[in-house]
Amino acid sequence: MLRPLLGISEPDLERELLRKGVGAREAGRHHCADCGRTPLVGERVHIYERGTVVCALCRPRRRTPPETSRTVTSAERGQTVRLRARVAA
Repeated sequence: MLRPLLGISEPDLERELLRKGVGAREAGRHHCADCGRTPLVGERVHIYERGTVVCALCRPRRRTPPETSRTVTSAERGQTVRLRARVAA
């Protein structure tokens, strides 16, 4: 059995580590400025002045056109294994 370090129990330590991990993931995500949800991978988001991100569902509520639009990509983009054609020896 593990001895508690600095007076923190094992369940409390697990909870703190989980909370820290979720917080770190949330920090890197963009949220819709209108509804607050995180757009899904492959979904179109619209960028307005000052970098305001609006999801495709909330876009019709805005009267002004967005500065730019882009598709949400996954964090693994560019880090996946790619198949290559075999080279004849």
